[in-house]
Formats: sequence, C-alpha cells, structure tokens
Amino acid sequence: MTTATRPSAKNAHGSRKAGAQYSTFFVGDLFFGIDVLSVQEVLRFQPMTCVPLAPGVIEGLINLRGQIVTAIDMRRRLGLPPRPTGVYPMNMVVRTEDSAVSLLVDEIGDVIEVEGTALEPPPANMASEARELIRGVYQMKDRLLLVLDTERTVELGVGVHAHQVT
Repeated sequence: MTTATRPSAKNAHGSRKAGAQYSTFFVGDLFFGIDVLSVQEVLRFQPMTCVPLAPGVIEGLINLRGQIVTAIDMRRRLGLPPRPTGVYPMNMVVRTEDSAVSLLVDEIGDVIEVEGTALEPPPANMASEARELIRGVYQMKDRLLLVLDTERTVELGVGVHAHQVT
C-alpha cells in the first residue's frame, strides 16, 4: 500500500507533536480509521471460499499469496443493511495478535493524521453493535472519524457465536 503522509506540525518549542495516523475507510455513511501500523494491505475484491457453519459475519476465506485470510463483512458486523447487488467490497487486511484478517468495507479513504489528545468516547446514541467496536471518536472538520478497535472487531462474541477469528 502506497501512502503519502504529512509531516507532523511543530509545537511552540520547535519539537514535533505526536499525532496518530489512521488508514480510513467507509462502511455505509460511517467513516472509520484503523491505526496505520495495523494495516497490512488494501486490495480490490478477491474471490472467496465459503465456510459452512461459520458465523454470519464471515463472508469467507481468501487466499492471499498462499496465506489463508478470514474475510469479515463489516456491514454485517455493524448491523447495517447489505450492499446493493453488483457492488463489491474492498479488502482492508489488518494484522491482529494472532493472524491477518480482511475487513470487507465499502470504500477505502486516505491515510490521515490527527492530534492525539482529541480522542473522545463513542457517542451514546450510536448503535450498540458499532459502539462496542469503537475505541473513540475524532471530530474532523466535516465528519466524525470512528477509530476502530481491530482486536474487538475480530472477536465475534456479540450477537454471534463467541470466538476469535484466526
């Protein structure tokens, strides 16, 4: 994945401010970010092998250059309606403690840098399926950036059989 990053702004003492960088993506109208260091790569839609008896949020398995990767449909994971027919998701492959997992998302955004001190808790009016997966929220100029907790996202204990995707 090729990304351009902006240099960090300097504070009044001339040293660089610590900011967090996030790879961003959209699922429906929601704007998410994942720590850029957790993202392995971003791919177009890949053919998948269905997994019988898998939890409903698992779309299937993809073969990523010999590595078998579980693909989680983020629309299903968040309790959102399915994608329109003929619209294919993008794969955001993330590294977890145990393995790589592909998050199927609607659209890939940019890598952005935000001030580390501005993280706020998720809004109370957010659907519980989404709120449980969000580490916090940044108020951007024109929208909210929802910071996704990748470890919690791949733990399928909410509303489906409790287990960790590996």
